[in-house]
Amino acid sequence: MKSFGSYISKYLVSFVAFILILLFLNAVVFGLTFQKIVTEDYGDSSPQSMLEMTATAATPEQLSDEAVQMLRQNHIWAIYLNTDGQCYWSVDLPDNVPKNYTIQDVALFSKGYIEDYPVFIWNTDDGLLVLGYPTDSYTKLTSNYYSIAALQRLPIFVLGMLGLDVLCLFSAYYFSKRRIIHNTEPIVSAVETLADGKPVSLHISGELSEIASSVNKASSILNRQNEARANWISGVSHDIRTPLSMIMGYAGRIAESKAASKSIREQAEIVRKQSVKIKELVQDLNLVSQLEYEMQPLHKEMVRLSKLLRSYVADLLNTGISDSYNIGIKITPDAENAVLECDARLISRAINNLVQNSIKHNPQGCEVCLSLTTSQNHLILAVTDNGTGLSAEKLQELEEKPHYMESTDERLDLRHGLGLLIVQQVAIAHNGNFKLTNVFPKGCESTLIFPYIG
Repeated sequence: MKSFGSYISKYLVSFVAFILILLFLNAVVFGLTFQKIVTEDYGDSSPQSMLEMTATAATPEQLSDEAVQMLRQNHIWAIYLNTDGQCYWSVDLPDNVPKNYTIQDVALFSKGYIEDYPVFIWNTDDGLLVLGYPTDSYTKLTSNYYSIAALQRLPIFVLGMLGLDVLCLFSAYYFSKRRIIHNTEPIVSAVETLADGKPVSLHISGELSEIASSVNKASSILNRQNEARANWISGVSHDIRTPLSMIMGYAGRIAESKAASKSIREQAEIVRKQSVKIKELVQDLNLVSQLEYEMQPLHKEMVRLSKLLRSYVADLLNTGISDSYNIGIKITPDAENAVLECDARLISRAINNLVQNSIKHNPQGCEVCLSLTTSQNHLILAVTDNGTGLSAEKLQELEEKPHYMESTDERLDLRHGLGLLIVQQVAIAHNGNFKLTNVFPKGCESTLIFPYIG
């Protein structure tokens, strides 16, 4: 997108401008740091200038008062030697510096030091002018000379400027990152929300407004599709009810009619039972659709789950469940008075689906235990049976393969039924999780985990 390219280009240009400004500031700080030293080394008080000034003002007999004053202002001593190395005159000569020199002495100090004093020489028609500087002023290597103050400040300057540059670059990176995250985080969050199938609405101005507009458009399209799918399922469910009720009514009358033959009554009973399954399937399909697209209003209230579990088991036993199934309840003391804000009807539906799932897959009978415990700010409701359990392939299929409502192909035979999907949707609607595992040595455990603050 052009807007996103402009957005990135803007920050790249800003970063380059920042680097240039940083380099300019480095040059300014360098100038301020070494201004005095550079002035002293290459200005009027530099060794070259002082030599020229002193040589101009010097004669074998004396040195002008102005030159002497200039030398003393800069803490410089001077000595003027004739061609034989004898002293014409001297100015502020240190006690440990000799006045007379041989040609060998001159050869040695002409490129370095006299008694640790850095010296600079100037050859005149009458002799050799020597200027001596304080011991801590210059260091000399062959014919070059360097300011000791400059050499002392240079490492501090380099380390200081390097640290300052790193700090400035990090600050620029940090604040640029914060700004970019601040500008793009709503878009990223909206895309994540959109990926969950939920509608979003972005209001962003500037370079990213085009991207925000595209996200809003995609959200609107997805929302219309979801509403159309949910409305279609709801409409089909409604349209099926009337003819299905008629089929169930006529099948029931035929199954109970004494005028019909035995085989006809048996077939009518089969039709009636299968019609009941179709009716339940349509109801489940409609409920899953409403939960998935958040069209099912939740009637939440504070519910004591231990009471809800006991009521459910009592109702289940009153329906005349087969004696081959033993239903038990296990509630820990800390969970006895646990209260959860939930839709009691949906929670009961999820529990019933799990119990019926255990009964359905264990026709030979089994023990089913409904347990309620608390652990680490979570309320755990589990339905455990000691039946045949699930094969590894089936368990993997339930965990990995999408439900047929999420399928885009025709291989619906690979998808599982609606019962567990309803349980999962009920858990999500209550900010919980659903987990299905095998237990040792045999059996299966279905667990609903809800956040809970005791």
